[in-house]
Amino acid sequence: MTWNIQDLGRSKNNQEIQFIVKILKDYDLIAIQEVVAKDPAGARAVAIIADALNRMGSKWDYSISNPTNSSSNYASERYAFFWKTSKIRLQKKPSLDKKLASKIEREPYIALFEWKKNKTSFFTVNMHARTYNKHPEMEISNFKYYPKRFKSENIIFLGDFNLNEKHTVWNPLYKMGFISAVKNQPTTLKRKCVDGNYLNYPIDNIYFNKAYFKQEKAYVINFINECKNLKKARKISDHLPVVSELLFKN
Repeated sequence: MTWNIQDLGRSKNNQEIQFIVKILKDYDLIAIQEVVAKDPAGARAVAIIADALNRMGSKWDYSISNPTNSSSNYASERYAFFWKTSKIRLQKKPSLDKKLASKIEREPYIALFEWKKNKTSFFTVNMHARTYNKHPEMEISNFKYYPKRFKSENIIFLGDFNLNEKHTVWNPLYKMGFISAVKNQPTTLKRKCVDGNYLNYPIDNIYFNKAYFKQEKAYVINFINECKNLKKARKISDHLPVVSELLFKN
């Protein structure tokens, strides 16, 4: 799962945190964007979520990034990963990509995991790109170099990319065998319902290499359901979680 949990920090009360935990608990690996970095409340919220997940019947671990090397405190964020330890092993401590710190507003958070069942290793790149009017494709264009840098094409890109899967910036990865989990799927919420519609832009996604994974299904978790719930839902986030259910091919 990937989820931009808007302004994750002191803006979330206990009830909202528990709502978030109930959504997260059914998945094995979760990438989170937009954890507050300007004060300790963001890191504290991630720890509270991890503790609550561990009370749900499965054992979880988590990792949270340092603040990104952004142009301002307002732009700087943290990322987080959560994973079920019965399914996944962390092979290398996650870290922000220092090589891209001067090129990207919020440099990606990278981890190397192992799927325990078949001992397959895979990289994850967790990313919150800059806004659409600031040309996020200029940041995403750096992704095509990761297979060479990692010496592996077994990579999952997760996050809020602020552009959709049709943009030509993805073409170099598509040529390597990567595909997007969801297509034509709005993942952000409008401020108000328009003719009964509260969904907006298709910008959150998961990209993986079909040589390594077979996708069983992919979807967003629509925790709004009706227009009357929109205002309350937006206190949780203005983005929907995106899920890809993947099987390893080997």
